[in-house]
Amino acid sequence: MTQVGGARGSGLFRTKSVEQSIRDTDEPDSKLRKDLTAWDLIVFGVAVVIGAGIFTLTARTAGNVAGPSVSLAFVFAAIACALAALCYAEFASTVPVAGSAYTYSFATFGEFIAWIIGWDLILEFALAAAVVAKGWSLYLGEVIGGLSSSFMLGSVKVDWGAVLITIVIGVLIATGTKLSSRVSLVITSIKIAVVIFVVVLGAFYIQADNYSPFIPPSEAGDTGEGLHQSLFSFVTGAGGSTFGWYGLLAAASLVFFAFIGFDVVATTAEETRNPQKAVPIGILGSLAIVTVLYVAVSLVLTGMVNYTQLAGDESTLATAFALNGMDWAKNLISIGALAGLTTVVMVLMLGQTRVLFAMARDGLMPRRLSHTGRHGTPVRTTVVVTVVVAILAGLIPLGTLEEMVNIGTLFAFVLVSLGVIALRRMRPDLERGFRVPFVPVVPILSVLACVWLMINLSVETWLRFVVWMVIGVVVYFTYSRKHSVLAGQGRVGSPTSSP
Repeated sequence: MTQVGGARGSGLFRTKSVEQSIRDTDEPDSKLRKDLTAWDLIVFGVAVVIGAGIFTLTARTAGNVAGPSVSLAFVFAAIACALAALCYAEFASTVPVAGSAYTYSFATFGEFIAWIIGWDLILEFALAAAVVAKGWSLYLGEVIGGLSSSFMLGSVKVDWGAVLITIVIGVLIATGTKLSSRVSLVITSIKIAVVIFVVVLGAFYIQADNYSPFIPPSEAGDTGEGLHQSLFSFVTGAGGSTFGWYGLLAAASLVFFAFIGFDVVATTAEETRNPQKAVPIGILGSLAIVTVLYVAVSLVLTGMVNYTQLAGDESTLATAFALNGMDWAKNLISIGALAGLTTVVMVLMLGQTRVLFAMARDGLMPRRLSHTGRHGTPVRTTVVVTVVVAILAGLIPLGTLEEMVNIGTLFAFVLVSLGVIALRRMRPDLERGFRVPFVPVVPILSVLACVWLMINLSVETWLRFVVWMVIGVVVYFTYSRKHSVLAGQGRVGSPTSSP
């Protein structure tokens, strides 16, 4: 039977109907301003995906794993990412509400699963923003002439550069989403101009011989030992290799993470004027643009120098230019990376505030965090996120925790892909501004691609992820379940609750 009320079911798996989620967006005290267009969303998508990775990840992957075929690895990764993007686009056009995967899971799998994915997204966005803020601070030091971006406060090392960018971005987000979009547009234009300049300049130094062999012969590789090896290697005892077809597939797993962040576009659906059309355009349009840029950079990079000259952990795009006698390019690339990381921090923090806002509106987080200010933004939530990210980025060495961002993102992708199939069956009557083609084939392929990438992450990462999820379960049963808005409706016999 079709469910059109406010809630369905009871206990852990009570769902919040799409209609109720949309009605909640009109509450005066927690109403977000609808300022964004499809163009704004494309800008956000490109802004968060094009970061320092394009200047570093490409070179290292080419030199150590795939050789010239790294460009093909980007294409494979983009295809896998596009499968998930299609699923996000359908959900966002059907449920144009803040919260992204959290909100979609609430409508399909119920409150407990929604909480789990929300808890997961909190980890993903906060940790990612802190890691990127630290990277921004390092590039700031290079751009301003090697000045240290940190100082000692007693026995504690404080990264003032990371704290500075976090606070500035927090103020921008609190002031207004449209203002954030305009600032993001300016900075994104700068970094894309740098990328295009690098591609055009580097094209003059391409030597066709450097593309041969395009897929280098396979070599024995190191998969790590103990908790540092991938879950796949740990379970199967399989050895690893670099280059060859195995290396190409491994490279696709690595460069997939260069695309992480496009899903943040979906968190702004509630602030978009015509979300049914604008959000799918924003998600798929930004993915198409960044794929073209990634492939172009990788083709130029591997054409400028032989891939063997990029081996090691220190190789960057600047390495290829230095080998061609253009050391000055390092400064240009640093400026591009600094601009790139600025917008990445902005959009990640924006996504974090919207997920926390949506959870607070449902009572799973303190309700006072769902109040909006005079600019139509969740100011209280923004303050909390800014403080947390500033502490993480400024005081805590994150290092090996970066893979946590990856596993959190892929977990969200899996649930969203499964959710498309579930909601098609549960609510075939819903108006969908965008429909995933060939359901259930496309969502299933998306799940398989994401699961494969997840099992190629280290055992250590999986253990940390499980610990974070266990903490989330404890928080849910000690606080969130009791304060849930749907739980309150059930107790007072609200007409929106099922018998």
